[in-house]
Parts: sequence; C-alpha cells; structure tokens
Amino acid sequence: MAESDLMASSTITCSLCVEWLNQQKSVIKKTKCKTALLELVRNEFRDLFLKITGEGLHLKLLVNNLTMHKKFITEGKATINFSESKTIIYISNAPTSNLILFLKTVFIKMTSRKSSPKVPLREQFLSNKPNIIQEISPINVKDVTRVKKDIVVDVKKLENRKKRQIQETEKNNEKFKKQCSSNIVSLLSLTEEQNRVLNAVKEGHNVFFTGSAGTGKSFLLRHIINSLPPDVTVATASTGAASCLIGGVTLHSFAGIGSGEGSLEKCLQLAERPQIMQNWKRCRHLVIDEISMVNGWFFEKLDKVARRIRKCDKPFGGLQLILSGDFLQLPPVCQDSTAVRFCFQTTAWKYCNLITFQLKQVHRQSDPDFISMLNSIRIGQITPEIAEKLVKTGSQTIGGNGIQATRLCCYTQEANLINATNLDNIKEEPKEFEAVDNGSGNSKMLDELTPVPKKIVLKVGAQVMLLKNINVAKGLVNGARGVLTKFVNGLPVVKFLITECTVQQSKWVVRLSSGNIISRQQLPLRLAWAFSIHKSQGLTLDCVEMTLAQVFEAGQAYVALSRAKNLSSLRVIDFDIKKVWANPDVLNFYRKLTIFEKKYSYINQFIPLGPNHSNKRL
Repeated sequence: MAESDLMASSTITCSLCVEWLNQQKSVIKKTKCKTALLELVRNEFRDLFLKITGEGLHLKLLVNNLTMHKKFITEGKATINFSESKTIIYISNAPTSNLILFLKTVFIKMTSRKSSPKVPLREQFLSNKPNIIQEISPINVKDVTRVKKDIVVDVKKLENRKKRQIQETEKNNEKFKKQCSSNIVSLLSLTEEQNRVLNAVKEGHNVFFTGSAGTGKSFLLRHIINSLPPDVTVATASTGAASCLIGGVTLHSFAGIGSGEGSLEKCLQLAERPQIMQNWKRCRHLVIDEISMVNGWFFEKLDKVARRIRKCDKPFGGLQLILSGDFLQLPPVCQDSTAVRFCFQTTAWKYCNLITFQLKQVHRQSDPDFISMLNSIRIGQITPEIAEKLVKTGSQTIGGNGIQATRLCCYTQEANLINATNLDNIKEEPKEFEAVDNGSGNSKMLDELTPVPKKIVLKVGAQVMLLKNINVAKGLVNGARGVLTKFVNGLPVVKFLITECTVQQSKWVVRLSSGNIISRQQLPLRLAWAFSIHKSQGLTLDCVEMTLAQVFEAGQAYVALSRAKNLSSLRVIDFDIKKVWANPDVLNFYRKLTIFEKKYSYINQFIPLGPNHSNKRL
C-alpha cells in the first residue's frame, strides 16, 4: 500500500450539504458547500471526530453511532447520519475510489478496539491539556488485520435480545468487515508504474499511457476515473465495446458533432446545441480510451470545437486529457488515404504537451517465452523460431469437457454467420431472453454501450462466453468459456472449464455525458463459437483458435494472438508470416518514445516477463 494513498484515506474533498434536525427529525437548518474538506481527526482524549471546513462552514462532529448510506457511491455520493448530534451530511461529486476508501477508513477507525479507553467526562473537564486536534494515523496492515479478527458483536449488551437477532447482527458485521478489508486492499493494488501514471493525472497533467496487450491499461483507466470528481469527468472511448469496459460513452456521443466529416462550421452548429454545449462546458477531465482507433483528423476537429465552445484557446479548451491506447494494435478506419490517420501525427497532439508513459509489466500472460513472442509479433518481427511455434499450435487439441475453442474472425459478419449456423444445427428447443432496459428509447444506445444484446437466444449445447466477473476465485470471469447443459427454473446452467454454475441476470449501468444514468439487465452471456477480432479487444480467452489468412490491417494478428493466456490454449490455422506486420509510422513513433526513455535514464525501465523471471530491456 502506498503511504500517500493511505494518508489520503482520512481526508476527502467533495461537495457537501449539511442538515440539522430537531427532536421530531425535521430539518431546522440547512447549508450547502460546493467545495468542502472532510478530515478524520482525534482530540487529546483520543475521541474521533469528522472535521468539516469550506466556504464559511466549520464543523467538528463526533464519530460515534453514525449510519452510512452508500447506495449511490459509484456516482460519488453518500450520506452520513450523526444520530447523537442530529446532523446529516450529504456528500456529492467525490472521486469514487477516494470516497469508498474514506468511508472504509471511518468504519475501521470507529470500530477498532486498539483505541485507548475512553476518558471519563470528569477527567476531561479537570484536564489542563490544551484542546489539540490531531490527524489520525494512516491505515496499515495491522488495522486491516485487526478489523478481520477483532470486530465482534458485544454479546453482553445484547443479553436481553433474541438469539436470532444476535446471530443476524454477527453475520452482518462479519460480512461488512470482510468488504472493508478486501476493498481497501484492492483500491490500493496498483503497481509502481501504474501509480506513476495516476500521480501525474492527480497533478493535473495531460497524460497518454500506452503498453502492449495485457499490461492493465483498462484496469488503470478505471482506477483513474474513480479518482476524479464524477460531475466534471467524462469517460469516453473510440468504440462502444471499449466505452462499456470503463463505464463511459463513445467519444462521438460526447462530442455531439456526428461523424465529424462536415465542415468546422457545421460541426460547431451541432456542438452548440444546448445539451451538447453544456456537456462540453461542464467537463474538466476528458478521458479517451483506445485513442489509437480515433482518426487523426477527428482528433484535430475536436480540439478546434472544444476551443470555440469553451471560449479558451488552450489545447482542447483547457480540458485535462487522459488518453490510453496502443497504436500497435488495431488502427482507426480511414477511407481517405490522404488524410492524417493517427492522432500522434497531428499538431493538436503536439500542443497538448502530453506526458507519455509506457506500461511494461504484463499481467495477462505469465509465460516469459510467450510474452517475448508477443512482444516481437507486436512490432512485426517474426523469427523462424516464432513462426515454427505458431504453426505447431495448428495441430494441438484445446478446450475440453465439451467446450470448444472460440474462433476469432477478421470480419464481424463471418463471426455472426458461424454462431447462427452452429445454433441452428442444435436440435433442441430455443429459449429467448429479453433484456430489461430502464426508460424508453434507450435500447439502441444500450446496444452500443453494453456487451449484451437486447435479445439472446440460447439452446442446450450452445457454446457461450461469460461477459462479466461472477466469481474470480472459481475462474468465472469476463471471457470464460462454457457449454450450456440445461435450464433450471428458466435460467441457463453452464459448464465452464473449472466449474458449473447457474447464470443469473446481471446489470450494466451506463453514465451518459449529460450525467443521466441508463441501465440494462440481461444474462451476461453471448454465443461464442466465433468472435470478431475487433470485438475481442480487452478480453482474455481461455481457449481460442484463429485463421490469419484474411488479416487486412497492421496489428490485427497481434490483437488476436494476444487474447490467449499461453501457447497451450491457442490454435493457429493456416499461419502465414506475411500477415503479421506493424505500421511503419507507428513503429517510428514508438521508437522515438524509446529513445526518449533511454536518453533520460531516470525513466528507463525494464519489461517484466512475469513473476520470478529475469527482465529484458526494450
């Protein structure tokens, strides 16, 4: 755990509304504060207080017997009810990860038995100690361990209550303390190189971070988004599938200028629509994932639109840019061969003064030989040894337990045809599942922003893929493959490689650039005999096969091959060394980044090849 993050767990900056109640619980006074600082502190008698300051607001509330309401915590909102002082605080526009960590810290410090015994009231009055307010010590491993072991129900206080009530209270406390300890650890689980990116974002720099497949770019980006105030942060991506992974919207949807192919004046007319203009003006932090698939000319047009709409001549109208992507993977679709294709080739990119980071630590694969192979394929360098290993995979058997390998196709139409044909060939009764979408008229947008369709048709024997993490410990994660064995109470039972389970409906929540929330509830499954390479970005597949004969883009073969965990779970049919190449402009861009790293040795890094293995320089 980083010390700075642990210290930050006792403070948070947010918008605040405070209400004071009377005996009848009616509001007698109310005040709002756009920017407030909340600090967890102790006095000289070890009493725990929440200190609130900001815009004429100065409060110190005793942390004891309080109630937290966290239903909308993912939106940066929470409520804390101080019953003893009859005060309620409503927190909003708080960075999500900071808010979660702050509330967990309050709980741990409040329930910790390590605290000193309470000083009697008489001694407090007679004490000649000065009124000292001290910051609480940061959470450490001992605190978390103590919460796991020492939070128990005080049975003596519940002697007159029913045994069932006591057991229920113990059960709830046990559940919550596990959530506290696990969430705190997970919130602070970034690697050293990922933390450097996060710190640069927190310092307000424009940032671009890149890295090969499996280096945790999406994981880091979600953490960055959760560390920023949600009301002024817009998370976007170049495609609907990518935007869903980070809980955002497409870049085109936020920009509001359509395809952007019209003149600048036409784009400005579209962007000046009231709702679109409001989105642009409210935004302070613009996140763009898969920036590598954004056309260079579109990026430049966005810069010009942002400057005009926000009436600021700084790059992108003064917005902080957080860009993520790998230009050595799938490139943007470009019909005009004379147009600027990549964002890094534009003048807008140059003037954004982006601080660039290359993530080097691979998390998807652990085999150093396979990682080394993928690194070579990424830059289009195929040695005879690599080609021989890939050709040999064509004859190996993968999958098992009735689970077939997913075929990755170069075209979406081909993948859809394979899935439809295989489903029709199964002589079982089909069962249709229709999604429940909130609000009318959102279905088309949710089709684009979520990985699940409005309707899913399944049969016993269908090959399916899980589209959400259900149980990580059992291997039930996004991308897990299985076969549908039966229906129980109307729900599909799927046999995966490791375990079998009944798959229930899940909910996908999408926050639009306007701030509105829409959602879809559907089975987290899709047919998986075949998948397009384009739709596979971001996935880790436990058994995958592909034919690379129809590859038509630089980086396409690399994206397909890097979905596999290792060589033993991969089968390549009709391998052709001519179908693996990298774009020379992109190679030159990355070569310059590498030269910069070597010139400034303090950021020169190694490529970790997995746990317990030696490293190699780039």
